[in-house]
Amino acid sequence: MPFPFVLPTTSFVSYPTFLSCPSHLSLPLTATTYRGVLREVLKKHRQLPPGAQSANLLGVLSAVDDYLPYLFALDAGLSSAGQAGDVDGAEDADEVVNVLLVREIEVEWRATLTAALPGRGPPRTKLRGLECEIAMILSTMAYTHSLLGRNHIHGLYGQTTSPSAEQRTTAVQTATRHFLVGASIHEYLVDRIGRWEVPPPILDVSVAAQTALAALSMAEATLLAVFKDDPYAAAVARSRNKNDTEWMIKAPDIPKVRAHLFARLCVAAGEHADKASAMLRAAGKGVDDDLSSYSQNLRRCARAKACRFLGIDADLGGEMGKAIAWLRAGKTELGFSGATAAIELSGSRTEGSSNPLSAGLERLKISFGERREDRKIEKGFEWGLDAGRFEELRINDMLEAKWEKINDTASAVSGSSLLSNLPSVMSTSCIYSYTRETCARDEDRDEDRDEDRG
Repeated sequence: MPFPFVLPTTSFVSYPTFLSCPSHLSLPLTATTYRGVLREVLKKHRQLPPGAQSANLLGVLSAVDDYLPYLFALDAGLSSAGQAGDVDGAEDADEVVNVLLVREIEVEWRATLTAALPGRGPPRTKLRGLECEIAMILSTMAYTHSLLGRNHIHGLYGQTTSPSAEQRTTAVQTATRHFLVGASIHEYLVDRIGRWEVPPPILDVSVAAQTALAALSMAEATLLAVFKDDPYAAAVARSRNKNDTEWMIKAPDIPKVRAHLFARLCVAAGEHADKASAMLRAAGKGVDDDLSSYSQNLRRCARAKACRFLGIDADLGGEMGKAIAWLRAGKTELGFSGATAAIELSGSRTEGSSNPLSAGLERLKISFGERREDRKIEKGFEWGLDAGRFEELRINDMLEAKWEKINDTASAVSGSSLLSNLPSVMSTSCIYSYTRETCARDEDRDEDRDEDRG
């Protein structure tokens, strides 16, 4: 379950006040026009009700795409490295863009990754220089891609419909592409910000924060590779749908080889999330609490999934006791003691809480958390802050109940002793290099968009 980023807003800026372009007189004014459009789109997006913001994301992404080529042209002109081969109105491919700095650019941005006071929105900070503007625009673009990926998989957790296998595959593949694009943008910012001569003015554009966000995007993309073919996650989603009539159909078995493969992918996702959590701690004390806790929960959920798939692998190998132990190890990773399961299975108190009363209270607390998360999913916003912990717990409980019915006298080994046996990692994809946008002619830009839509 991806993190629900909040898109930042910004103040108005007139580039002709700060920059002049003798080679292309209209460039600063054109960049101001496209930036003004983006500013209004972000402002409108922030004012929309939370449930209606998802439909506005494509408009935000389109406004960013329109503005970025002119922003990069200004940056290239300031650095004396720009050429106007694709700038509107340029006839010579070797014509140099020459931009002069009249005075230092000043613009306000709302820092959405910085912790805010209770009851107040994210703080607005005055940033200086075109580099900060580029960093905030690209961060906004990466957040938008993450939110678009989040929207595509939201239907897979729906309350009213159960998607087919083809719809599920298409949604996951589209979401994965969005997360990989977001990861490439964050990695590009890490490289660019790392070359700054002055420290970043806000946490949002720091190297540590961008590294953490890139790692989170990779973790989410890796988990989606597992989620696409995970029949147990689909079964739990169907159980949430009150209109579903296929609840009696048995979930398909996972082949033994694929179960171990999925476990390695989950371990890799857990390492990405662990890296993100460490980088957020290195960024300082001002990081948003929700983002920090999300990165930690994502690590727990990924490792718990790995334990579950290793339990499935053990079950397919006829080791029922070891399979149940892997499930308990997964509950430990999720942050739940597993006391209820231990007491129900053997009547002992060797694991979890020391008495049945505390185990019952824990079960009641977990049930309340699950219902609250279901309501968030139904409303379509603020869901996923737990990074899928309660969803994974449901799958864990479903498998545990199934395996106990098959053999309720199994002697399960200690789950904590198995955590050191998690397999090595395996990745499904890598981050490709982000390519800077260029100012193409209007007819070329329209042809490119038609090809993308086709």
